[in-house]
Amino acid sequence: MLLQLEETDSTNNYLKQLLSKQEIEECSVVIAEKQTSGRGQRGNSWESEPGKNLTFSIVLYPHHIPASRQFALSQIISLGIIDILQKFGPGFSIKWPNDIYWNEKKLVGILIENELTGHTFNTAIVGIGINVNQELFLSTAPNPISLKQITGKDIDRYTLLSDILNAIMKRYYHYEENNDKTLNDSYMKFLFRNNGTYFFKTENELFKASIKGIENDGHLILETENGEERKYAFKEVSYVL
Repeated sequence: MLLQLEETDSTNNYLKQLLSKQEIEECSVVIAEKQTSGRGQRGNSWESEPGKNLTFSIVLYPHHIPASRQFALSQIISLGIIDILQKFGPGFSIKWPNDIYWNEKKLVGILIENELTGHTFNTAIVGIGINVNQELFLSTAPNPISLKQITGKDIDRYTLLSDILNAIMKRYYHYEENNDKTLNDSYMKFLFRNNGTYFFKTENELFKASIKGIENDGHLILETENGEERKYAFKEVSYVL
């Protein structure tokens, strides 16, 4: 199912409300030309000029993914998007946990909201915002960029949507728990700033470190300049951009 809306507060919210009323086929998509309250990670808002970009949500029932491996879904989604973006040229990467960057600028935001029951991964609503043809950004976000700004060309949004959905579903349906190493290796290959030493910050510290790896549960492993290894969950540490 593809449900096209002119306007909604958030496609994730719309899908959640729909799910509370009726059964929805897996991989159904809600797409909106305008979101009045689009959300990103860390509670940030997502700026999107109506009619210029892609703001959509997908409903998934990832029963084949263990609840302990929720991060695998994040990897699958971000890598599926990267699979398509690479066709536009070099420079695309995944900023932990799942933003998509082009060089030092943000192109894609992803917000995944999961519902678990014990060890079962019941439902995931995957919200994705992609800057496609927008050329002027007015919010205080520090580093947005669009595909048109990267390529100099107008991009057909619905062709891009179809390609990305197909790439995500291909990775999603081929996921097997015993192939986690392959998934992690692919993720690390495209990880933003995965080589070199950079500034990171916590609530009360600014420090330089290099990325050593990602654990299966999504924890980021950093090594500080003095050789100390540290492990962080999402929201406990962030890049300094």
